[in-house]
Amino acid sequence: MFGYITVHQSELKVREYETYRASYCGLCRSLKKRHGRIGQMTLSYDMTFIALLLTGLYEPQTRSGSGRCLAHPMQVHHYRENPYFNYAADMNVMLTWYKCLDDWHDERKLSRWLFAQALRPKMKKIRRLYPEKAELVQGELDALSRMEREGVCDVDRTAGHFGEIMAELFVYRDDEWKQTLRRMGFYFGKFIYLMDAYEDIEDDLKHGRYNPLADLYRKDTFEEDAQEILKMMMAETSRAFEQLPILEDAEILQNILYAGVWTRYGQIRCSRKESQKES
Repeated sequence: MFGYITVHQSELKVREYETYRASYCGLCRSLKKRHGRIGQMTLSYDMTFIALLLTGLYEPQTRSGSGRCLAHPMQVHHYRENPYFNYAADMNVMLTWYKCLDDWHDERKLSRWLFAQALRPKMKKIRRLYPEKAELVQGELDALSRMEREGVCDVDRTAGHFGEIMAELFVYRDDEWKQTLRRMGFYFGKFIYLMDAYEDIEDDLKHGRYNPLADLYRKDTFEEDAQEILKMMMAETSRAFEQLPILEDAEILQNILYAGVWTRYGQIRCSRKESQKES
């Protein structure tokens, strides 16, 4: 999907990275079991984070195993399985479906429309399983689309709609941790939305597409302002995370929150600096 929520591999211990890879493979297996090969094509590191987070918080009985897959038939991969990987798989398909529709509406990408049509039967199943979540996601995306069509460059409001989506996806149970998870997901969602806007800003402006950072980009302080906003979002995300009693895989989750999410940002910023030098 977006690809911003991943680990900083060099700062992980070998065992921790193996656990992370096993979680990624576990999500892939859940996608195949629940949604077939087409579901596997939606696999993302972003939803792997949610599976790890909920597993660490609720500590369910987790099955570990190993096997081969079509993508890597010559290698044996370790994987993990529990209900939270199944949940993350469903949410992964739902977000990918809406993202495909959004890409089709914004850029008329035929490939995205075709992929959305292939996922449509899977969405029927997901809507039956999670009617309230599906309705909320649809409503927030509709509101976001209206603001984008109107050209509203209110960063807090536009990012807030995607924040509400992620807030809903972070909540699996109606329990004592619900509000903390919701707050964490809200700011994480805003971070993801703004990172996507930060990466696409020049291409969007070049092709006359909406970008919530358009007004900010016209200022000489764009890079500093964008970085400060992103830091604020992650600070709030991390503050909520630290309130959760997570011990299992805590080091992996902390690595993602405090280092991994900034990997892509660093790459984007360096690439932009190089392009500006050349021009």
